[in-house]
Amino acid sequence: MGPFNDKWIIEPDFSEQGIFHRKLSEEYLFYKAVAEGNLSVIEKNLRQNKFIESKGVGKLSNNPIVNIKYHFVVTTAMITRFCSSAGMEIERAFRLSDYYIQKMDQLQTFEEVHRLHETMVWDFTDKMRMIKKNDKASKHVTECKNYIYAHIQERIFVEDIAKELRLNSSYLSRLFKSEMGQPISKYINQQKIKLSMNLLRYSDESILDIANKFSFSSQSHFIKHFKDYVGMTPKVFRDQHYMTLDIVSIE
Repeated sequence: MGPFNDKWIIEPDFSEQGIFHRKLSEEYLFYKAVAEGNLSVIEKNLRQNKFIESKGVGKLSNNPIVNIKYHFVVTTAMITRFCSSAGMEIERAFRLSDYYIQKMDQLQTFEEVHRLHETMVWDFTDKMRMIKKNDKASKHVTECKNYIYAHIQERIFVEDIAKELRLNSSYLSRLFKSEMGQPISKYINQQKIKLSMNLLRYSDESILDIANKFSFSSQSHFIKHFKDYVGMTPKVFRDQHYMTLDIVSIE
């Protein structure tokens, strides 16, 4: 027996409320269809209006608008997870998720949320279709970029990425440059610079602190890479763009 006594656990009797959830297999097939970019399956699903039907849907709030908004967030989160696992870059998936959730938060009616849900599902599905069809980045390159995103504040070495992906470092370097048109090291520095631009805009952190945050070897090293990529020093950039609205995202 674990640390909890069974007699302490009181489960709600959902049968009395008439609440029955859809089979997990049905939900899985829906998310899988989105991640595979299967527009025909998704079109059929959307025509059935499953998102707004009450049967098989958990009740998260007594307020119908709040309830459907909660389900919108859950659906978007699951789609984001499935799509990022199926080849969409993690940062891109989260940007798309944030965009639709923020847009949904401004809506006032049941019908508006329903329409946005259809748009969101279709958008993710179509983007996955294009990824499957046209994305020249191999699985290894996508995994490499995801590793970089997850360790963006650290010093990242090609050898560490290759070890994580169980690949030869020379092979990974050649593959990345062939598909992305630049060495891994240059790509890493560019992504660090992009994020540092946001800190220069929206924080009071010193240039030295920002350089340290992204593990540049020195402040001068950071300034050099920043100027090479942006065309001006971090100080000039901050003076010109402090508290402006446009946010830079990594690829």
